[in-house]
Amino acid sequence: MREKKVYSLAGETTTAHRYAVVGNADRFLKHKHAYKAWETLKLFGCVVHPVAEDLPRLEGFKVYSRLSALQDKVDVVVPCLKAELIPDIISQAQECGAQFVWFQERNWTEEFQEQADAAGIKVIQGCILKHKIYPKLFGYLHPCYWHGLHSPKAPKRR
Repeated sequence: MREKKVYSLAGETTTAHRYAVVGNADRFLKHKHAYKAWETLKLFGCVVHPVAEDLPRLEGFKVYSRLSALQDKVDVVVPCLKAELIPDIISQAQECGAQFVWFQERNWTEEFQEQADAAGIKVIQGCILKHKIYPKLFGYLHPCYWHGLHSPKAPKRR
């Protein structure tokens, strides 16, 4: 059997960790950031669970209504909602057994950082899409290509 290659992502996270992408129906169904993060992590070969209260299924995958339903199934929580919509994300991450919370662009606050420090959860900041390898010709046009120019990359598994 072939051994699965593990790639480093942001901070101490790798493609071997299990992820939960937290969003809502709008952020998943309209192919906004939650959908793109979920899809990118799947392309990397990661185990990734979508979490949204108002969405039962996403492209044939079960969508969990809350993080507590993922007890001991995730290592990294990826919130893709505005900070006002996720005030208790750190306590939810702690409840589901996550070691990391990976905040996307513009949803991290100092209050979240203080809560995470108190709970012993590591915080990562930055976009997941920085770690994607973009095709040469069109990659130059994508802003995530430029933002992640020197970030570690993970190739597609498909």
